[in-house]
Amino acid sequence: MTQSELNHDSGSTYADPGWIGDSFVADYVALLKPRVMSLVVFTGLTGMVVAPGTIHWVLGLVAILCISIGAGASGAINMWYEADIDATMDRTSGRPIPSGRVPRADVLGFGVALSLASIALMGVAVNWISAALLALTIGFYIFVYTMWLKRRTPQNIVIGGAAGAMPPVIGWAATTGDIGLGAVVLFALIFLWTPPHFWALALLRSGEYAAAKVPMLPVVAGERATKNQILAYSVLVAAAGIAPWYIGLAGLIYGIASAVLGLGFLGFAVAVWRGEGTAWAGRMYGFSILYLFLIFALLLVDGGLAANFGGVSA
Repeated sequence: MTQSELNHDSGSTYADPGWIGDSFVADYVALLKPRVMSLVVFTGLTGMVVAPGTIHWVLGLVAILCISIGAGASGAINMWYEADIDATMDRTSGRPIPSGRVPRADVLGFGVALSLASIALMGVAVNWISAALLALTIGFYIFVYTMWLKRRTPQNIVIGGAAGAMPPVIGWAATTGDIGLGAVVLFALIFLWTPPHFWALALLRSGEYAAAKVPMLPVVAGERATKNQILAYSVLVAAAGIAPWYIGLAGLIYGIASAVLGLGFLGFAVAVWRGEGTAWAGRMYGFSILYLFLIFALLLVDGGLAANFGGVSA
């Protein structure tokens, strides 16, 4: 038996002192779900930049740091709570807890400590409105989505998507100290985008979700009903993508580009809806990530990154 097998059997990689090093850091970074965190940080930054007013660049960096730490902490606690689900799915079985590389109890303490630290730092350094929104987001993701909704209803992604839609609102509040119409529009865009994005993935992984007893929409309602919902939500996403231009948050170039991207999003949804099986679901999933990135990149540029962070504000 190899040392890695011994570590797995013992339930902890601490059995090998030589393991503590790069692998130790990598596992704790993995607990933060860095790929998810990167999108959270990007949308939070966009909300901060497009909001009216300015924020000192140091405080802006602190706010982004707090948003990223809070998102990572939520991901870690999610992995702690869902370790049994992760162990049954191919996509997640290699994560640090189910693979036995990090003790489950350590992950809970890690996540809670980061959550409290991110909220406290946001409140003390930036403002308490953004800190309260960050606390609400973390709490909603953990208690409402992870612990309550995910194992009980196929609407888990729809309702739980509110947590993923909050980062631009937090960023907006970091700059302004309040929540404006623009923040609500950015929230709505991500909130509506989340169901078709995740249901496309769920179509591909429906067997794994069924085995894990997670009532994702394809498992409960079937493939056809899921495709219908993807198409319906995609129409709303295409419309919501234009909304920042409509309310004056972005200019004409953004308006045209968002319309084109929205038609592309809708085109993939139609292909998923018309196609047999799940052949187009993977393409839809991939494009949905690109869509959100491009939409917020356009907003970030149109919002005037240099104008908001180029100077020093009081």
